[in-house]
Amino acid sequence: MLDHLQTHRQILFDFSANYLEPLPGAFSRLAYLAELRNPATGRYVHERLATVYAPEQIDQVLARCHEEVFERLLETSLAAQQNDLRLYLGALDGSFDANVQRCRTASLNWVPAAAPSYLNELFCSNLNALTAILLDSNSKVR
Repeated sequence: MLDHLQTHRQILFDFSANYLEPLPGAFSRLAYLAELRNPATGRYVHERLATVYAPEQIDQVLARCHEEVFERLLETSLAAQQNDLRLYLGALDGSFDANVQRCRTASLNWVPAAAPSYLNELFCSNLNALTAILLDSNSKVR
């Protein structure tokens, strides 16, 4: 049991330090974590971590990490979420408006599978409002 916990801690440390922390903001981290989840199986896969750790351990740690990033994002104010989302969208290739539209589609996968329905609804509601605000403010800037 202790070995299991130590391994989970090590995976979390390696993943956080090397892959999550360098990303700028919660939306970047959330999108990255969602990309690691295989849509066919629902399991999280990370090729580099898999060279050191067992796939089932990686899946467990990354699933929990995804939940944590998701919940922490929802704990921030809408103003902070708006700034974070603007930062994320601005870093993507392509036009800002096109990135907002892609975000609306991709965000369906950003919600962790284990998230309660009320958090899913809150996230979707927030994201719809934030993307509308960002599109509106971007059109006024032009």
